Amino acid sequence: MSPRTINGADELKGLVGEHLGYSPYVEITQDQVNLFADATGDHQWIHVDVEKANAGPFGGPIAHGYLTLSLGPVLYPQVVSITGFSMGVNYGCNKVRFPAPVMVGAKLRLGVKLLEVTDIPGGVQTALEFTFESEGGSKPNCVAEVIYRSYQ
Repeated sequence: MSPRTINGADELKGLVGEHLGYSPYVEITQDQVNLFADATGDHQWIHVDVEKANAGPFGGPIAHGYLTLSLGPVLYPQVVSITGFSMGVNYGCNKVRFPAPVMVGAKLRLGVKLLEVTDIPGGVQTALEFTFESEGGSKPNCVAEVIYRSYQ
């Protein structure tokens, strides 16, 4: 599946309020979780101690919430490709929630909705709703309002 192409600021502005699509599913592995724990220093047992986590409240190890959120910059370009800009930066988040855990071994995808496009000096700022969901899950794993700036 190739990403949807959006050509420049004017086309982007015309898509406000639309769901732009989904990324392919990616599997969340225990190795990813362990590496994220090493990178952040968050070695809580619900993430890295498989035996203890299997007997814990989730029935197995879960990914860190911020690991899920950090997949946004990897999965977003698989949803859309925006042309007409020389560069873009992740500007931050307005709101992030983790309604359901991501189990190790789950297949996760990203859905993207364009909430707002605002002119800024030299480009535009976009507000996007990122919804991460596990295959077969009953509710989203992470919902975040993410802000990007794109410069011409």
